[in-house]
Amino acid sequence: MTRFVLVALGALLSSAATAENRSLMVVSEIVQINAQPTKVWNFLKPFNSFAKWHPMLSGSEVVSGRDGQVGALRVMTVKDGPNFTEELLAYNEESMAFTYNIIESPFPIDRYVATVSVKPDGHGGSIVIWVGEFSRKNPRVNAPEKENDAAAVSMITGAYKDGLQSLKKLME
Repeated sequence: MTRFVLVALGALLSSAATAENRSLMVVSEIVQINAQPTKVWNFLKPFNSFAKWHPMLSGSEVVSGRDGQVGALRVMTVKDGPNFTEELLAYNEESMAFTYNIIESPFPIDRYVATVSVKPDGHGGSIVIWVGEFSRKNPRVNAPEKENDAAAVSMITGAYKDGLQSLKKLME
């Protein structure tokens, strides 16, 4: 019996160590928009605005705190899909940037933190930058194909590209 407990404890500790050693991945997407930065920022900055421009979303609701204030929580609804909850971590009007994280989601990602920022392009237009870091949720070394690092990167890259292209169409 003692041997079984030691083996089980070793497996649990090994699993916990594997979970903590998951790679932190970074995805960054950029789009140039032929619209003034303040116009783009004013459309983008409400924490509750993603559903207005992201084609993957059917809804968004601030459920705690105030829109645009650090600590606000929003629940996002994927079209024909699940909900997930995000928290506003930082907001900087002067820099035209905000940072948020996912605190609850059914997606195969974990430790997700992202920043969206708007910068002038030097020609009267804007550059929107969306950068996120995360790890995959599944701690197994040989995670299933839909839950591995490549799947997580592909999911986030697709979400960023689709969102930024939709934003560009709306702003131009």
